[in-house]
Amino acid sequence: MTPQEMRARVVRYGELVPCKTAFIDAHTPGSNQKENFTIIGGGVSESPDQHVHIRDTPGFNIGAAGQPPKCRNSLHSHRTAEVFFVLKGRWRFFWGRWGTAGEVVLEEGDIFNIPTGIFRGFENIGTDYGMIMAILGGDDAGGGVIWAPQVIEDAREHGLILGENGKLYDSKKGQTLPEGLSPMPLLTEDELKTFPEPGIAEVIPGYVARYWDLMALADKHPAKVIGEHGMLRDRPGFEVELINHRSATTDQIMSAKNDVLMVMRGHWRLTWDGGSLVLAPGDTCAVPPNLGYTLVPSMTGEASLYRVRDTDDAAGPTWRS
Repeated sequence: MTPQEMRARVVRYGELVPCKTAFIDAHTPGSNQKENFTIIGGGVSESPDQHVHIRDTPGFNIGAAGQPPKCRNSLHSHRTAEVFFVLKGRWRFFWGRWGTAGEVVLEEGDIFNIPTGIFRGFENIGTDYGMIMAILGGDDAGGGVIWAPQVIEDAREHGLILGENGKLYDSKKGQTLPEGLSPMPLLTEDELKTFPEPGIAEVIPGYVARYWDLMALADKHPAKVIGEHGMLRDRPGFEVELINHRSATTDQIMSAKNDVLMVMRGHWRLTWDGGSLVLAPGDTCAVPPNLGYTLVPSMTGEASLYRVRDTDDAAGPTWRS
């Protein structure tokens, strides 16, 4: 693979293209300053304005959300895995029909494998612009977003209508639903009863991993974060490991799977037969199958990254062992 071909598989943090109209709550006060980023795969954006950096998917999608302080993402659900880690800032994640069933605060580097089938939302509770990186299971990211009814109703009051085709129509721009297309129906009370309301004790121990715990685990070998034998035991169609400056090795890595490298801290030199390049915090790199590579920090000090690798497991509901 030539250096030019590999560079096309790298999305630099400083080159991320945001979309401010990605979802139905784009006009809703308190949520109207969100920026959505689609890095690998089509993602779940409901807007034609969404820029996609790398369209090919490795069995999962990579995205990101950037938000200023006090900005929140409204309650929604997914049919496949939604995994976040905090790149910058301090974030509160909350869940349940009204967002009151439980909550957890994540600091930089912490990771949350949110159980499928529950409503969830999140907000930046830090003092500066924050960024969270997301992994969505499945090539089609679970087929889209399922919104809590009140989110759709609030959006309608502020000019946005979601069609049953999953696309947004903005009355502030003079847009209306095309003839023959109905609005996205609200979930019925019977349907809402199928969405569980787990408490904090049910969610945090098995679905949240703290960065410094993972850094300690990655003393000599990469820390297995998500997987059948990971700290967070799940089989969502991919596995996640944390590699740091102590577990990095100059030995060549060769995988028949897709490796997506997501840098958390430090600078990393990626070398393959054909070239090398340096990855910085917030950068994402899609390494193709069967390409041998080495990955080491390019300078001394703290360095860490999450490596996501596709598996043969089907994307779907959270796995129960």
